[in-house]
Amino acid sequence: MPFTTRLASFADPDDAAAVHEVRRVVFIEEQKVPESLEIDGLDAECVHALAFDEAGEPIGTARLMPHGRIGRVAVLASWRKRGVGAAMMRILLEEADRRGFEEIELHAQTWTIGFYETLGFKVAGEEFLEAEIPHRRMVRRRGISRD
Repeated sequence: MPFTTRLASFADPDDAAAVHEVRRVVFIEEQKVPESLEIDGLDAECVHALAFDEAGEPIGTARLMPHGRIGRVAVLASWRKRGVGAAMMRILLEEADRRGFEEIELHAQTWTIGFYETLGFKVAGEEFLEAEIPHRRMVRRRGISRD
């Protein structure tokens, strides 16, 4: 089934609602991340990517923070392994390049490391817990394209 992706404006109430809906399902309901950790008050200063199914329903989201870290990458379970995450990441990586970031970082849940490696990220640190979920810091240098 086809999907679309685009940059989103958190100032747009519909975009903000779509971002929060996907993250609520993936992080709060599925992964049991406390809402107080998930809703961190930083969304308004971030650039967001959104993915939608053919009916216009949100199926994925991710954000680029002002200092060059990508986070809150979330895809609904029924849409995983179908290219949605990679499409959103490409949009945010293009935006990061446009903004002149020499390095992008993210905190990858350990089971997603292989996915981020296909996008040019490399592990850069030991495993740590974030919201009681094992993560590793990963970085990508400017201009690195997917293999």
